[in-house]
Amino acid sequence: MTLHLPSADGTLRAYEPRPEPAHRIPPSGGSAFTSRTVFSAAHVVADPYADTTPDGPAAVDWDATLAFRRHLWSHGLGVAEAMDTAQRGMGLDWPTAAELIRRSAAEARATGGRIACGVGTDQLTATATTTLAEVRSAYEEQLAVVEESGARAILMASRALAATAQGPDDYLEVYGHLLRQAAEPVILHWLGPMFDPALEGYWGSSDLDAATDTFLEVIAAHPDKVDGIKVSLLDAQREIDLRRRLPRGVRCYTGDDFNYPELIAGDEQGFSHALLGIFDPLGPLAAQAVRVLDTGDTEGFRAVLDPTVELSRHLFRAPTRYYKTGVVFLAWLAGHQSHFTMVGGLQSARSLPHLAHAYELADGLGLFPDPKLAQERMRNLLGLYGVNQ
Repeated sequence: MTLHLPSADGTLRAYEPRPEPAHRIPPSGGSAFTSRTVFSAAHVVADPYADTTPDGPAAVDWDATLAFRRHLWSHGLGVAEAMDTAQRGMGLDWPTAAELIRRSAAEARATGGRIACGVGTDQLTATATTTLAEVRSAYEEQLAVVEESGARAILMASRALAATAQGPDDYLEVYGHLLRQAAEPVILHWLGPMFDPALEGYWGSSDLDAATDTFLEVIAAHPDKVDGIKVSLLDAQREIDLRRRLPRGVRCYTGDDFNYPELIAGDEQGFSHALLGIFDPLGPLAAQAVRVLDTGDTEGFRAVLDPTVELSRHLFRAPTRYYKTGVVFLAWLAGHQSHFTMVGGLQSARSLPHLAHAYELADGLGLFPDPKLAQERMRNLLGLYGVNQ
């Protein structure tokens, strides 16, 4: 059946949905990749029946949330838990994030899945009197939760630190303190202001060259405590230059949702591993691509993954921080959850034309396991907005 999808100019265009999925990718049983370490930053599924408000406590459907993580593990992907894809700082409060970490880590132990969890300071709201000691203490509280769960820690960028630090030395002091006390090597996460405007000037400077030098100084002082870095700056050349300067043994996990195929494929001087929000909706297809890469077939890898970039760039277009809406929308269309409701009411953060084009691109790629279900759910959403079919 033809759907009439709204365009940004207010007109409707006819679209013929795909009758069958383009890809039938069975679970691999969770077998590991051999050429790259790959994490999907996974979203949380809200409880649609919770009587809450956008600024109230987060309400999570734990069964559906954990089921989605099992879906990712079944294809061999690692789960990056309680990251910005899970709406950290955008609806998911620290008490709920802590519970998410504990539940997901327990599920990972039970299923043999790989997991790494975000450590931040979002229980602390910075004021003019906030001190570096308070920022350190907030980080330490979250680091303890992750380490007690048995997961690898991802030290996330901190809004409180960005607001409190007076310059590069403060970053060196805080991160040095955390790395010295970390029980196991951690992943350092550099999230750019396009994902969170409050992180402008992170590492002590808005000059990215100067910020990079400080970032590398932290790593160089503690290479045995850094498993890798996650870079989310949406600048492929900057990431390539940065990974070439890393100490031996420190991985670069790309967080570039615009340029991931070329960065993962790499060049004669190296490559990036992956920790990506786009690998939430692309999970099975991303896993298939990496298994092709495991055989040494870089061109085959690119042939699978390159066509997905248009969808990713659409989901992550400015304001980039609202990409989560598109991620959850596609999870609903794909049948991974029964509703399109988000923590904090964030389902309203993208327009109907934006969602309609996301559906069109995803359907064109054949991402939906059941295209008819996706079509019917899209039709229902259009009707809710008053678009008659």
